[in-house]
Amino acid sequence: MEGTPVQRPHISAALTCSAVLLLATLTACGGTADADTQRPSAPEGVTAQASSSTSVHVMWEPATDDRQIAGYEVYRGKTKVKAVPAVKRMIDVDGLTASTDYTFTVRSKDTAGNLSVPSAAIPVTTRATPPKDEEPPTAPAKLTARADGSRAATLTWQAAKDDVGVTSYDVYQEDSRIHSVPGDATTAKLTGLRPGTVYSFTVRARDASDQSSPDSNTADLTTASAPGAPASTAPTGLRAEIGKEGAEFTVDLSWDQPETGGAVPAYELYLNGRLTTTIVWGGTPPKGRAAYRLNLADPPGTRYSMKLRAKLPDGKWGDFSAQRTVVLAG
Repeated sequence: MEGTPVQRPHISAALTCSAVLLLATLTACGGTADADTQRPSAPEGVTAQASSSTSVHVMWEPATDDRQIAGYEVYRGKTKVKAVPAVKRMIDVDGLTASTDYTFTVRSKDTAGNLSVPSAAIPVTTRATPPKDEEPPTAPAKLTARADGSRAATLTWQAAKDDVGVTSYDVYQEDSRIHSVPGDATTAKLTGLRPGTVYSFTVRARDASDQSSPDSNTADLTTASAPGAPASTAPTGLRAEIGKEGAEFTVDLSWDQPETGGAVPAYELYLNGRLTTTIVWGGTPPKGRAAYRLNLADPPGTRYSMKLRAKLPDGKWGDFSAQRTVVLAG
């Protein structure tokens, strides 16, 4: 006799539990349940500026991602010409042909390898082959810098001169180029700065033969602090004077000490971005303006950038001063 079917609900429950455990395991181990498949946003604000007859300068604004941007890829037409890390948002594309039309796009890439759609396509025409030009431009003059709140700044300067023509101006923050504008511009708007931070800017002019001028004067500024942020601990008014003692050059540094709530026992001095020495006072630390002499045995023409920071009463190191650049003269 055929028996009555027996229901076994515990089997279904066991299968359900197994599925839940599998899902939890995949999630915990970074499996497909946690995979990053979302594309980052496409870079905006892309510009392409013909720097010379054979090069184009491409810049863009940062993209966003639900996780993290890893870098950017720059395309000339459909050909990828450069890939850069996320911290970089400007490049020069070289090896181009004079008086030729090109189109550039930029794509962002996240840490999972997802590429954004291409940015808007930006057309640009390289400059004509310039006449013989053996003289670089003169340095831009009377550079001034104004902080626009806590995250932006405006730079203004007097135009440089060139025997053929200035094609662009490059803006440097310390020794890194961070922005470029066309040769007929004498102002630049900078964004993406940090609140309550000391910045040092210089500008160089460039001609159609890609020759750069000497640096302009240095312009310093401090961005406004964020609400509730502590006051800056950066030394201010840093000056550097070059001298000579026998075969060695001397650099006499002086600066106004920051307000730290106590005497500053030591300073770290950086040359070309690297810690060179720790200045420790032999007796009672000075009050007000401090001074230090540095001896250098390098040949004439050697270039140094210098900045320093104070040791705070709690033992931590404070904010960096503005940077000064010197060239050892014979």
